[in-house]
Amino acid sequence: MKYKIDNYECEVFIEKKGNKNTYIRIKEDNNIYITTNYLVSKNKIKELLDNNQEFILNNLNKNVKKQEKNEQYYYLGLPYNIIIMPNTNVEIINSNIYSKSIEELNKWLKKEIIRIYNERLLYNYNLFEKKIPFPNLKIRDMKTRWGVCNRKNNNVTINSQLIKYKIEYLDYVIIHELSHLIHFNHSSSFWKQVEKYCPNYKKIRKELKE
Repeated sequence: MKYKIDNYECEVFIEKKGNKNTYIRIKEDNNIYITTNYLVSKNKIKELLDNNQEFILNNLNKNVKKQEKNEQYYYLGLPYNIIIMPNTNVEIINSNIYSKSIEELNKWLKKEIIRIYNERLLYNYNLFEKKIPFPNLKIRDMKTRWGVCNRKNNNVTINSQLIKYKIEYLDYVIIHELSHLIHFNHSSSFWKQVEKYCPNYKKIRKELKE
């Protein structure tokens, strides 16, 4: 079935199971996925969708924003036009990034990520007054998390996609993960530790969730 809301026309995929509750999910393809009981009729599903229009619309709009952001080339919080020119080293001039190929641009970006992430890790580590082990930095492209801390082997993994954001976003994630070397859970003590070195963490955290 299809469902129209605002300027969107979504395909609705219904999966029926033996569960008691009904769940609505909006995936990145901007379609609606519903898991419900075998006995729930299409009319009831339509009524459920009508009653949850604000939730559906918010998620559809978030997906569009993400898609628009992914279509542009962002580096440290600023959008750039990519201009391919033969025999040109990677160079940033105003709002343009010049490179002889996309492959060379990607190689340059990987080196930049390693350089910048290591510099910011050292900088933020030195902010901590309490003695903590210096972590092993891992960089990965992660779909659902900005950072991960493994206290057993002192590994801190940071999402490579943070290179698209301002430095303060990267700093927040690093401070967040380093704070887990002191407080393993998300207790009030943990958030006080984060706030000590990143006073505007609530704003950054909210924006990273959008």
